[in-house]
Amino acid sequence: MKSSLALALLLGASLNAAAQEGTLDTAKIEALTGLKGQLNEKEGVFKVSYPRSDIQATIAGVKATPPLGLTAWAAFTKAGKHAMVMGDMVLLEDQVNPVMSAALDNGLEVTALHNHFFWDSPKVMFMHIGGMGDEEKLAAAVGAVFAKLKETGGGKGVTVRAEIDPAKTSLDPAKIESILSAKGELAKGVYKVVFGKKTKMAGHEIGSAMGVNTWAAFAGSDADAVVDGDFAMYESELQGVLKALRKAGILVVAIHSHMAGETPRVLFLHFWGLGTTAELAKGLKSALDAQAAR
Repeated sequence: MKSSLALALLLGASLNAAAQEGTLDTAKIEALTGLKGQLNEKEGVFKVSYPRSDIQATIAGVKATPPLGLTAWAAFTKAGKHAMVMGDMVLLEDQVNPVMSAALDNGLEVTALHNHFFWDSPKVMFMHIGGMGDEEKLAAAVGAVFAKLKETGGGKGVTVRAEIDPAKTSLDPAKIESILSAKGELAKGVYKVVFGKKTKMAGHEIGSAMGVNTWAAFAGSDADAVVDGDFAMYESELQGVLKALRKAGILVVAIHSHMAGETPRVLFLHFWGLGTTAELAKGLKSALDAQAAR
């Protein structure tokens, strides 16, 4: 009780001080994120860090340590009357989607997901987050992300596996077509559906045939199927698609660009899911609908 009261008094005092000075409430950010930070006074940025010393990884045989790039962080700064946060989460594969859901569910944006190394064992992924708004809400959201990161450490994340051989595919394409309202092609045990997108490069319109498309490939049976693929999205569509896929239990495995200089900018999201064909198709349909809603 005493410790809770002391924390409340500390947060109240620091909030008043920050409001008067028009600066970041660094004490409150530390309390809400559960991490110690450092203030860059020149740039007005307060950065909290979490070295992933719990990850025992090697990179091409080299022992990886937090200073070599295994430190998760979030940086806060003032943006007018609001605050802004940007960060990079260092995650093992099984942590990526639980931590991503924690970010999305708490109002943060997920802006990239990729690797930074070759030949790393275990494989390490990096997820970039961001947000703008109320400083306290942002700090609490970042705190929830780091809490999920810590909770899923040590192999307590999400791992999926299924024994599926495309050569033995028996799924019914008609069921997928009826849900997605689109026809695809079945070849070598894989049923693939493609949805085109358009953008311009150097003033020339490019579309599906040039690789600007969303596609999904299914294999297996109606009861036990796999789907993988790639969503092509304008920037404004990314968060809606992410939320829809995660709500459907479909794993996001990468978020990045395939081009440079296109207008409008197109981002690509690679996904992977296991389940019945109906469940997987419905999950993809919800993401397509989220995209169309923008």
